[in-house]
Amino acid sequence: MSFRYPPSRVDPLVETLHGVRVADPYRWLEDAGSPETAAWVDAQNEFTRAVLDGPSRDGFVQELTRRFDYPRTTSAVQRAGRHFYTHNPGLMDQPLLYVQKQQAEPRVLIDPNTLSTDGTTALTAYVPSPDGRLLAYALSQHGSDRQTIRIRDVDRGLDLDDRVEWVKFASIAWTRDAAGFYYLRFPRPGTVPPEDEQYFGRIYFHQLGQPQVRDLLVFENPNEKEVVPLVHVTADDRYAVITAQRGASDDSEIHLVDRVLPQLPRALFPGFDAAYTFIEAADNQLYFRTTSGAPRGRIIAVDPIDPAGTLREVIPEQPHKLSAAVMSRGELVAVYLENASDRIRRFDLSGAPLGDIALPGIGSVVTIDAEPESSEVVVVFTSFVEPPGAWRFTPDVGLRSLGSAGLQAGDPSVGDRLPYKTTQIWYTSKDGTRISMFLVHRADLQKDGNRPVLLSGYGGFIISRTPAYDPGNFPFLDRGGVFALANLRGGGEYGEDWHRAGMLERKQNVFDDFVAAAEFLIAEGYTRPARLAIEGGSNGGLLVGAALVQRPDLFGAVLCRVPVADMLRYHLFTIGRFWIPEYGSAEDPAQFEYLLRYSPYHNVSDGVAYPPTLVMTADTDDRVSPGMAKKFAARLQASGGGGPILIRVETKAGHGAGKPIAKVIDEEADMLAFLATNVLAG
Repeated sequence: MSFRYPPSRVDPLVETLHGVRVADPYRWLEDAGSPETAAWVDAQNEFTRAVLDGPSRDGFVQELTRRFDYPRTTSAVQRAGRHFYTHNPGLMDQPLLYVQKQQAEPRVLIDPNTLSTDGTTALTAYVPSPDGRLLAYALSQHGSDRQTIRIRDVDRGLDLDDRVEWVKFASIAWTRDAAGFYYLRFPRPGTVPPEDEQYFGRIYFHQLGQPQVRDLLVFENPNEKEVVPLVHVTADDRYAVITAQRGASDDSEIHLVDRVLPQLPRALFPGFDAAYTFIEAADNQLYFRTTSGAPRGRIIAVDPIDPAGTLREVIPEQPHKLSAAVMSRGELVAVYLENASDRIRRFDLSGAPLGDIALPGIGSVVTIDAEPESSEVVVVFTSFVEPPGAWRFTPDVGLRSLGSAGLQAGDPSVGDRLPYKTTQIWYTSKDGTRISMFLVHRADLQKDGNRPVLLSGYGGFIISRTPAYDPGNFPFLDRGGVFALANLRGGGEYGEDWHRAGMLERKQNVFDDFVAAAEFLIAEGYTRPARLAIEGGSNGGLLVGAALVQRPDLFGAVLCRVPVADMLRYHLFTIGRFWIPEYGSAEDPAQFEYLLRYSPYHNVSDGVAYPPTLVMTADTDDRVSPGMAKKFAARLQASGGGGPILIRVETKAGHGAGKPIAKVIDEEADMLAFLATNVLAG
């Protein structure tokens, strides 16, 4: 079938890169500010609306509105006897930040929904002071990664005059006396070339009551623009511990700022030879989680005065990945990822086991928090069928829910829907590697070779895809569908070796793992190609884009969200240079060769019957340039086969974080309407 797509100008642009002629006919779409691009976006959005809108989509909006009307707690921390947590009671565009002292009733401390008329101002970070009296919090507008830090007096519920700008990836660390805080900031626009505004992150110290112009520069690395420093202050207030990460890589350096004996920051672990994550200080020792000598992670302790002579292993590498660790009173509490779901284990400070914290089921720890002065551990937990909720653990009582009944997670629609079943299976990839995959479906579902399946994956940046609650999945499941989540190489589910097996020149392993998952689901009698849909976002958008162009015969529909689609130019936009350690760069001849081989945009072929594809992006995405999604969609439309190829360009929304519930429902309804036509209809 042929479709009358809006016209896309074809530019005869051809470049010679490392002796290879490379066409880029839609480069003009990279310029989001041009009238031609704006007109193209309007025409494409109008075409997409004509295809998706109708009674089916309207029904999905109503169903999703009911599904999203449930209470959930998405983060929680404790400070000096007070609990702070973000909670959405139902259909609010943005979650509320609550504070609760001891057994008192919780009260709303910050309501982001009052800060904009369209619900696009989001609370992106919050850090209470050690005494719990003050709160540093960060806000972003329209889904941007850029943030502004404000300070709120917790008891009075009012903001101080302090205002800190030019913040991204907010890292905030209070001093013990709450007189100020260290923070990560980026160059003020206009002080560096525009292409450098996303780089050269530095740590500053802000004294409360002082204007930002007087903030003290504490740490910088002017020779490596892609280094992003994060900061913590030890509980004894002696050191500011700076974790300098190189781009999106986990490999890092540790630098110390002695707050008692002022001096220049000194390197504790230099060289970017492994990942280091600061846990806390105790007994004149600094505790770190690291992959140094342990690809699945271990915990070490070091004397900051004499690191070379006193480094000791506290908890050795285990069979499963160490994914997080905190320190409570006299204990280390470690989260281990066992076959892509979380377990929590306790140890004393010498490393002796103290037992496990029994979680509510098989699922994921969203956040974990503790203080070295308290024996309490606060956990947010979720699963495929359980919304995120906050729990508190103490050795004497065990695990119990946090907050009053009105703040607990729980889907009010549970009673009127069929029970669901989650299983984990293993399959074999192209090179013989065993890959795990979760399957979620109705408990009464039978394999008949004709089930609609939605296969998801990510496979990059050592990010782990673990069980998570998504209300948007249930309309698909209730119509007899199966949600499949494959734990691909490149992710973090099985440690650093697993990650490295799917990065740089080994990235094709990730796509092979994903294709093998689809082939397994077909061979095992779950589905057939026409009823198999794939989806992924960001690096996952790259995943499904590459799978689409490599195996168009294998899929009935593709949801390609905010994709990294042009592997030869991705590093020229937004924060793309941060990803070079993961992907490589086309500026390197050897890396150019493999990047060109799998770059989705460059591997679209004319006349191929590509499956129906919905490409999704947002006009204010300042993480993954929306120009890549536009170019990819235009090239797919021009191929002349298969389809339809649609592109949806959201307004006043970024890469995804902080998106209002109303926009989330609209987006999910579009995806379900697209799937209903192409895989659910059978």
